[in-house]
Amino acid sequence: MGSCVIISAGDFPTKEYPLYLLRTADRIVCCDGAFRTFLRRSEAVFGFLRLPDAVVGDMDSLPSSLAEKYRGIIVKIDEQEHNDQTKAVRYVLEHFKDIDSIHILGATGKREVHTLGNLSLLMEYTRAFGVDGLTSSPTVDIVSDRCTAIAVTDSCTLEVGQGRPISVITTDNSLQIRSEGLEWPTDEVVFDNLWKATLNRASSDTVCLKFSHPSMALVILE
Repeated sequence: MGSCVIISAGDFPTKEYPLYLLRTADRIVCCDGAFRTFLRRSEAVFGFLRLPDAVVGDMDSLPSSLAEKYRGIIVKIDEQEHNDQTKAVRYVLEHFKDIDSIHILGATGKREVHTLGNLSLLMEYTRAFGVDGLTSSPTVDIVSDRCTAIAVTDSCTLEVGQGRPISVITTDNSLQIRSEGLEWPTDEVVFDNLWKATLNRASSDTVCLKFSHPSMALVILE
């Protein structure tokens, strides 16, 4: 088993942890809008020009000269129902059966609407593809210079480290989440807006979230 990194077109990482995930990835897939940036950064990251295994998207952000030069790895998907990040996740799940983790880099930054959309898509992937950040194979997360984000679908225990900032977001306002190990418990939180359980902090190394029913939630660890 191995790992796959998907490069989206947001801020390319500069911190060691996301770059480590990139350097050690068994497979790399670029969204079309991220391919040029990946080519510029590849030698600095790997010490040589490493090409991705595939460049996925509708190719509206890729110059025709690059599309022709690297046509062997270009995967054009014209449909507009989904964004390029989702197309890349679907491609990885369909073509790389030997991986047990998918790390999405470059999903945040630049345009706020893309950041919000890409993060929320982690919850959508639990429904569309049956993958989450803890229990599925492969697992899927978004990693940036500032945070790691995962989707969870039921009660869970997270080893996060005492003092670590943690936010819990859900679009299910019928969901109740009892918590242990948070500085501000979520037991009485009504999830009727995205901010309601954000900017919390772990009061112990382990955080337990107990769902009232299976649902979808986004956990962001800074």
